[in-house]
Amino acid sequence: MRVLIADDEAPARARLAALLADAGSEYELVAQVANGAEVLNCCDQQPVDLVLLDIRMPGMDGIQAALSLSGRSHPPAVIFVTAFDEHALAAFEANAIDYLLKPVRPERLLRALDKARALSREQAAILTTETAYLSASYRGGVLRIPVSEIVFLRADSKYVEVWHADGMALSEESLRAIEERLPGMFMRVHRNALVSRRSVRALRKDSSGRLMLALCGSDEVVEVSRRHAAEVRRLLRGPDFD
Repeated sequence: MRVLIADDEAPARARLAALLADAGSEYELVAQVANGAEVLNCCDQQPVDLVLLDIRMPGMDGIQAALSLSGRSHPPAVIFVTAFDEHALAAFEANAIDYLLKPVRPERLLRALDKARALSREQAAILTTETAYLSASYRGGVLRIPVSEIVFLRADSKYVEVWHADGMALSEESLRAIEERLPGMFMRVHRNALVSRRSVRALRKDSSGRLMLALCGSDEVVEVSRRHAAEVRRLLRGPDFD
């Protein structure tokens, strides 16, 4: 994840950079800037996934910069870092995913970074979904199914059932191969099933006590193993903004 730090005070930038370095190698610090205008310029010059953004800065402040970024087609995630808690409402109105008070505690930054990574994966999946397809056999021919139309996939003997908006087709590609080729697009709910996250509707128990998942766009239900039940419940509850 490519990270930009924006703060008008050099010591604050240095502390955030050190905390970011301690957070792990998956975070790459691409630049440090001192005001909102420099944030926009930096994001014009190179890809940025996340901005750690101070609010009170000379010239264009952090709120103005975040609002400008939010209007872009693929904006970076924004985490505000400030010494003043009265800006919280304005920060979230500017589509920030989190709001950290100085001095930033390492464990609090890690929680915010986890949210940013989750958002980044979702955005990447959405972008890839727009152009991704799965080929399957259908009525003696080959059907090219947009991933965005797939509700769930279920392994059945030598084939994988591809349940989509217009019915069901069969793919010779394994579930594992599909999962690896299209990372983040489907959620594994059972050793023999992947589902589209956007199709998840409700989790219930059947008469024998098995967990069954109801899906939007299909009358079929999919069994959920107890190993994967917690993730399904978290998805149904929605994002955690603690």
